[in-house]
Amino acid sequence: MKFIKIGIITVLATISFCMSTTAQLLDFETDTIKVSPIYPKKNMLVSRLPFFYIKKQDLPFYLVNRKVNYWKSTGSFGLNLNQAAFSDNWSSGGVNSISLSTLLNYKAEYNKDGKNFISEVILQYGKLKNKDQMQRKTNDRIFWDNKASLRISQNWNFFGSLSFESQFDLGYVYSKDAQGNEIRKPISKFMSPGYLTESFGFEYKPEKYFSLRLGTGTARQTFMLDTTLYRNNAKNFGVPIGKNFRNELAFQAVMNFEKEIATNINLKSRYLLFASYEHLNNIDQRLDITLTAKVNRLVNVTVAGTALYDDDFSSEIQSSQSLALGLVYKFKP
Repeated sequence: MKFIKIGIITVLATISFCMSTTAQLLDFETDTIKVSPIYPKKNMLVSRLPFFYIKKQDLPFYLVNRKVNYWKSTGSFGLNLNQAAFSDNWSSGGVNSISLSTLLNYKAEYNKDGKNFISEVILQYGKLKNKDQMQRKTNDRIFWDNKASLRISQNWNFFGSLSFESQFDLGYVYSKDAQGNEIRKPISKFMSPGYLTESFGFEYKPEKYFSLRLGTGTARQTFMLDTTLYRNNAKNFGVPIGKNFRNELAFQAVMNFEKEIATNINLKSRYLLFASYEHLNNIDQRLDITLTAKVNRLVNVTVAGTALYDDDFSSEIQSSQSLALGLVYKFKP
């Protein structure tokens, strides 16, 4: 009997538990089934923000006090030496000769907040001596150009410039006398002529390697400190005979192009147009082109050419060309 009572109690307890559980799932008033929400499983590949921290670092005093340098300057010095020698019985003929030429180019540029300043100096000098002939110049030029500009739009600047040009040594014309001897007469020298040009206007500069100046207001002074050179040059570079000075007002255009057109090959050109308001029918023009190929760190091959038209000296186009293999040392001050 005891075991029967225990069995009955166990069955009643089980029934009571099942009824209470069913009552929780069923809502008899609304006759609906309550369903617990099912949440998605957690992503095992949890992405976390990278851990970082700020660390205090003590810097050396020379780094803390460092300032931004808005100047960029470059320079180069070149030396070319050519020599040839032949024996008296050389079957192909020839003339003993020796020549030496030098070149110094320095350029400094400042850029900050749309303000730009460029100063460039070009110094060239060369001599050639052939056997039984007087020595001659192969190069002789002093050129100093300064330009300050202010940006007014993306490609246009307002500029003002000042440039100076002359030569180092005496220049001669060569001829022969009645006996066949070579003679020479001076036609130019330092500051005879010398040119000082002031200009202001607008500059178009769409790229770093190209610029075009349009000097709507330009003045040029031509100096002839030696008033006797007119005897061998009747035009006297446009300066009235017996005078030392001539002033001209003009329109000036200057185009500059400098770019590395291939590996170790640089092309630099400068075109100048000077149209005097007094003589618009005679426009002075000059084109300089220099192609430099770098052989190694110190040796370069340079091809240079100049075409010049200046009615104050000659009514025909003047030209010069040179090819040189020499040493070029580049420096950064």
